[in-house]
Amino acid sequence: MYKQIAVNKRHTVYIMVGFVAVIAAIGAGFAYWLNDWSIATWVLIIALIYAVAQYYLSASLAVAMTGAKQIKKRDNPRLYNTVENLSITAGLPMPKVYIIDDPAPNAFATGRDPKHAVVAATTGLLDIMDNKELTAVMAHEMSHVKNYDIRVSLITFGLVCIVGFISDIGLRMLWYTSDRDGDDRSPIGLIVILLTSILAPIAASLAQLAISREREYLADASAVSLTRYPEGMISALKKLDTHSRPMHKQNAATEALFINNPMKKSAIGSMFSTHPPIEKRIERLEHGKTSF
Repeated sequence: MYKQIAVNKRHTVYIMVGFVAVIAAIGAGFAYWLNDWSIATWVLIIALIYAVAQYYLSASLAVAMTGAKQIKKRDNPRLYNTVENLSITAGLPMPKVYIIDDPAPNAFATGRDPKHAVVAATTGLLDIMDNKELTAVMAHEMSHVKNYDIRVSLITFGLVCIVGFISDIGLRMLWYTSDRDGDDRSPIGLIVILLTSILAPIAASLAQLAISREREYLADASAVSLTRYPEGMISALKKLDTHSRPMHKQNAATEALFINNPMKKSAIGSMFSTHPPIEKRIERLEHGKTSF
């Protein structure tokens, strides 16, 4: 477990460095295209500022995008006490607890570290899970907190958001400048901008996919280690599979945060899902029962 935490901390650094490099590449492409290298400097400065800002602000943004509302113990004692007991068992600070008013059963965790963690569950999850299953689901989310998965997913979330945003702006600026005076400019800059603006969001999404799938397997196993009750996690996953439905507020950037895919499923979309198939997750837990 400690090894995984160390790996996740390193991944955070790698992702942030990669993010700055991608944004710098986009800026360099525009600087070459417009023959003004001050553009590259400013883009790099903005990227660095954003990297720091999103480290502190992305959790709040993710919560806002999901429509989650913070609760106190009196608002929902069942959920709050479940999280509180798990935080004591895991030796973690008590995270902020949120509820999402949505009939789709789901839950997520986010935050930059265990001291600034957030866990949330939908009303749909609370409706269908018994106490042991709810404990298993929230243990899964608390495992994300303990393993520092939340920091990796938070940084990746910010990366996907800003890279997509900047790439969209870049392509719009490209067409605008091309219409005005593109005849006297080298096509090399055009190629660089097109490649970075189109491929960067794809690369960011693929990185998010690869990181998220392994995190879910690990969190399932960690939840069982925390509760010492594999049947609770297995039963919860079966219910999530049976009652799975798209959430009202869907966003590809926050998809990887949830225990179950909150997006509308399709044959092609499942190939690029940030979540491994639930049947595979159950199969791993069944095979690992004797080792827990």
